[in-house]
Amino acid sequence: MHLIKGTKIALSSLGAHKLRTLLAMIGIIIGIGSVITMVSIGEGTKKEILSKIENMGTNLQIVNAGQIQTFGGRTSQTGNVTTLTWDDANALMREISSINSLTPSQKGKCKVKWFDQIVATSVIGATPNFPEVKNFHTAKGMFFSETELKGVMQVAVLGKTVKENLFGEDNPIDEVIRIENVPFKIIGVMEEKGLNVDGQDEDDVIFVPLTTALRRLFNLTYINNIYIQIKDKKSMKRAGNEIEELLRERHRLRPGVASDFTIQSQTELMETQKEVTDTFTQLLGSIAGISLLVGGIGILAVMLITVKERTREIGIRRAVGAKRKDILIQFLFEALVLSMSGGIIGIIIGILTSTIIGSLAKWPVVTPLYSVLASFLFAMMVGIFFGVYPAKRAAQLRPIDALRNE
Repeated sequence: MHLIKGTKIALSSLGAHKLRTLLAMIGIIIGIGSVITMVSIGEGTKKEILSKIENMGTNLQIVNAGQIQTFGGRTSQTGNVTTLTWDDANALMREISSINSLTPSQKGKCKVKWFDQIVATSVIGATPNFPEVKNFHTAKGMFFSETELKGVMQVAVLGKTVKENLFGEDNPIDEVIRIENVPFKIIGVMEEKGLNVDGQDEDDVIFVPLTTALRRLFNLTYINNIYIQIKDKKSMKRAGNEIEELLRERHRLRPGVASDFTIQSQTELMETQKEVTDTFTQLLGSIAGISLLVGGIGILAVMLITVKERTREIGIRRAVGAKRKDILIQFLFEALVLSMSGGIIGIIIGILTSTIIGSLAKWPVVTPLYSVLASFLFAMMVGIFFGVYPAKRAAQLRPIDALRNE
């Protein structure tokens, strides 16, 4: 009953000064709305990045030639990139029991021509099990076979972006394109993959047999990468150690000498990206949370003014039997109603704003339940924290002094 009565009195008091009440709530509304929006964008980004890493393939280990370094958010290979070979891939498959499948690959930038259409795109030489290992399958036609790989056949499978750039809506199957002036027959089109974690378009690519790529296009004897599918997640760490040990032995690297290759696991990529996005989300939330303090100061100012204006009312209530704790609770209720009302409105605005941003910018947004609950609880804490001082001032007024107040 005290709760209901206190709430009614608080609402009645705040309703008598609507503009002042609204101004006091604005800080809380903006603060909560900003926190919800920023956290939603951050969580959506994290989910999108982790989804892209998972789409790279299941239980994936990647052996890169040389060292992998990041510049401006983009990864690049440095150091000696000529020591990783197809024979290394065959040795790994033959000697490490925890490997389910693997595909060596070599990537290069090439000019591609079809009649008067010319585009520059990435060409990847791979093996027939590339779709299985990388979880990247054909949407039309087929991927090249073991026979075409061994026969150094000039066949190609287009990524969706290359297909649209060259052929638009037309069916490219059985058409002949020229890659660096070498004719290739199109036998398939890959499904849409989208952007990878580095922001690169994974559909702007053409796949050809690795034998053909090395001999006819790149004139190389070494490879860029080996994508390795491990049998189960429990074996990931052990497999990584075995891969490193075997490759160091094959490359005749003595103890203490840095490896001329880099091993990345899908798990490590996910953990790294998760840490980065979590930090980003926390930073955004913290920045937005500063406005909550501003909102709290607004509540403090309004409540102090309210106490000053209602000094005589406090005196009358004390004179007719109200205790100090009754006055304290009443003013705390008013501060809580202010902050909680602002919190609820802020949550609604935050969810609507993040949804609109996601829809207009095609940006993934996810509003986690914890952010809504935490924001609401924080709004309550702000109301209590900044409402205690004015409430104590009101409760400590002597009835006789309050009644003398004009």
